[in-house]
Amino acid sequence: MTPAAFITLEGIDGAGKTSHLERIRGWLTTQGIAFVQTREPGGTPLGETLRQLVLSQPMAPQTEALLMFAARSEHVTQVIAPALAAGKTVLSDRFSDASAAYQGGGRELGLTRIAELEAWTHAGLQPDLTLLFDLDPVIAAQRVAQGRSVQDRFEQEQLAFFERVRAAYLARVAAQPERFCVLDAARSIEHVGAQIILALQALQARRS
Repeated sequence: MTPAAFITLEGIDGAGKTSHLERIRGWLTTQGIAFVQTREPGGTPLGETLRQLVLSQPMAPQTEALLMFAARSEHVTQVIAPALAAGKTVLSDRFSDASAAYQGGGRELGLTRIAELEAWTHAGLQPDLTLLFDLDPVIAAQRVAQGRSVQDRFEQEQLAFFERVRAAYLARVAAQPERFCVLDAARSIEHVGAQIILALQALQARRS
């Protein structure tokens, strides 16, 4: 995969992103691709501090959006841009699509402000491949309830919130279909994993 690629994983809570990170790491390693794995919000010391605030403290929707992009600005400056410049692929659990979905859609802030913050924070930088784990919010909520005894403030949201998040993700796909691979996260881990490998191989073929 040359030059370095920017790969992101997206989806509502409970869609199963984390379950597939090791598979992706293994594929990149097998292909001899140097990579950096990171996450949002987080990825830097400041970003991890902001992550704890956003996941645990009540706040106004616009405050939440601004904190997300503050963490992202640091993340891009300190981690993502330097890694790509050094020829390393970046594998990130969430990026700005998450803000469009969670703050723009879920919190109903709309896309205009999110787009302005994107342009300010990382103008010209978008993922080369975004793996969207798409799942019915009802099933996702069941998975979260079964798998986590303590839920953060996003995971505690009502079904309508996640329906808006999912709709916003799918609207993002419709607007930028060339960089998305939409995965049916209701299918088996094996099936989803196989689809991920196909998407990675297709990206590698395009960039080789």
